[in-house]
Amino acid sequence: MSFKSFTDYLLLEKNYSALTVKAYQTDLENFSEFILKQYDSNTINDVNYSQIRSWIVNLVEDGITNRTINRKVSSLNSYYKFLLKTESISINPLVKHKALKTNKKVQIPFSEDELKTVISDLEKETDFKGLRNRLIVELFYATGIRRIELVQIKLSHIDLANKTLKVLGKRNKERFIPLISSVVETAKEYLLIRNELETIQDEQYLFLTKKGLKIYETLVYRIINDYFSKASSKVKRSPHILRHSFATHLLNQGANLNAVKELLGHSSLAATQVYTHNSIAELKKVYSNAHPRSKKE
Repeated sequence: MSFKSFTDYLLLEKNYSALTVKAYQTDLENFSEFILKQYDSNTINDVNYSQIRSWIVNLVEDGITNRTINRKVSSLNSYYKFLLKTESISINPLVKHKALKTNKKVQIPFSEDELKTVISDLEKETDFKGLRNRLIVELFYATGIRRIELVQIKLSHIDLANKTLKVLGKRNKERFIPLISSVVETAKEYLLIRNELETIQDEQYLFLTKKGLKIYETLVYRIINDYFSKASSKVKRSPHILRHSFATHLLNQGANLNAVKELLGHSSLAATQVYTHNSIAELKKVYSNAHPRSKKE
């Protein structure tokens, strides 16, 4: 069964990354295979919730985690919403579905010392890759942008004179983020050496590979993971943890939650509040050390 119209919609209208769209397609293909095998049907457009439920039970019995199952069901739900939008179906079979319960993962941000160590090491690298990677790390930590947002930055989006960055977020929503002086200076250094590349094919984009092509998401992940593996013992070392660190460190320093929400590009405060647990822990430590009635150990 072809899902091309749906994947085109995700890519072109929803502005999802190619990797995300591939994940959606894989989930839909897996469900299609199940329906074909169990119910001898070659279409998933007219399934009922009972059939979907049997697929979920099958996934549970196969040892798939609730979190992964919820993601797969979410892919399916997005597809049915698309079919409703295009009037291909009249009822979404998942309309009353409730997600399986999951344990909340606590994302541990990098410490300020870990950030200083990585940036200090990067400052020693002065070639194209070193300056590019340093700007990537500094930009993540100074703005809290998502990986896909960083990949999509164009030269026209960054205004070094006014120290601002235009970011194209989810659902093509634009937001402007101020840039600190150190990031501006690193950007200037990077742009000078970027312009010396022998060939540049994707001229409009800020971050390029050494061959002059637009940088891609897996390379960005690898860059972050490689540098932070030398400075941090944390299991997860990804661009998202840098985004988490940005929010947590701002909140630890007393930043307003609404302001952090706007910087992150969240549509609601609920999404931003997941970053507050570390800030509360920091407040407890400060309170314990400063309050006159607190026991000093």
